[in-house]
Amino acid sequence: SSPPQAAKAVRTNSSILHMTNFRDRAIQLLNEHIKNKNLVKHNLAAGALLKALAFHFGKNSEAENWELAGLLHDLDWEKTEEDPNVHTSLTAKILKENNFPLEVIEAIKRHNRAAGNPVPETLLEKVLYYTEEITGLIVASTLILPSKKIADLTVDSVLRRLKEKSFARGIDRELLKEMPNEISISVEELISVALKTMQGMSKELGL
Repeated sequence: SSPPQAAKAVRTNSSILHMTNFRDRAIQLLNEHIKNKNLVKHNLAAGALLKALAFHFGKNSEAENWELAGLLHDLDWEKTEEDPNVHTSLTAKILKENNFPLEVIEAIKRHNRAAGNPVPETLLEKVLYYTEEITGLIVASTLILPSKKIADLTVDSVLRRLKEKSFARGIDRELLKEMPNEISISVEELISVALKTMQGMSKELGL
């Protein structure tokens, strides 16, 4: 092949290699920046959920970026916990330095409205904003089971816990009420997708 074609081939292969390494790099970053293993597991669960929801919404070709947004959405939480106004800004800086896709960075920024970021607009941005907390409700619902095994948890059980306002108070129930109007999925459907996804990675989550 001619030199220009050869150069193009090298660039293409490099690009493909780079894309396949994003998830590996994301896992490395989680372990570098987060000490709390439960927080790492939350990010892993959110990543798996976002990937599953990409397929649910027919965004198969975008599933990798959706997973990355979930995996990395709370990357800087331990460093910004005392100042919610800057949560996600440090993550954005880290991800830009590592050449992560801009749509992933933007989705992560917009999931923290406390920082004055713009409202979520794209489907990915909205899905991350409205759904990632459901993983916390599922974990909490699992831990009060006699077996403490996520395999024994049901959608109906999680729905009942959701209605108990004193249970898992950190879950923003108002967001879940708004969600069906924004991303065309019911709370029951979301719980079903999330529960099935998390049951499939029970060993990784320690559940």
